[in-house]
Amino acid sequence: MINAGFKDENIQEFKVGIADLKVTSSPHHVITLGLGSCVGIVMFDKFSRVGGMVHIMLPDSTQFKNSDNPAKFADTGINLLLRELLRAGGKQSNLVAKIAGGAQMFKGHTSNLLNIGERNIKKTKDVLHGLRIPLAAEDTGGNKGRTMILQLDSGKVLVRTVGCVPREI
Repeated sequence: MINAGFKDENIQEFKVGIADLKVTSSPHHVITLGLGSCVGIVMFDKFSRVGGMVHIMLPDSTQFKNSDNPAKFADTGINLLLRELLRAGGKQSNLVAKIAGGAQMFKGHTSNLLNIGERNIKKTKDVLHGLRIPLAAEDTGGNKGRTMILQLDSGKVLVRTVGCVPREI
């Protein structure tokens, strides 16, 4: 349930900003707001109940001189999330990933250069594939912003899309 009208005092909600990441364990939640062309990547170990999220802005750190923040880019942020999950007790072979975001936020612009959302989705999938982390579900594309919530007690990922009914992926 997304909001049952009460708050469990034992569950903390960890907010992930843009170009940020958080890792925690059950029973806590990890949430990010404002996924437009950005992509939220969740990884979860169903056995250890360790999971985390990274909110990436851009696909490739090698295209920028200032790439000091690895969480900003798909090619470095996903690897950083994996390292933090392993440090927190997760096991790579137990991890599954889910992604949301990658919207086309600039109407009328179909050039590949401006379609950052599509490029973020592709790079995210390529990196996950290279790490052999299965992509279990996604809610990507379109032209609306999203909120993504990882519930570590159940492993559920909820996505709220602007103007739509929230759904589990």
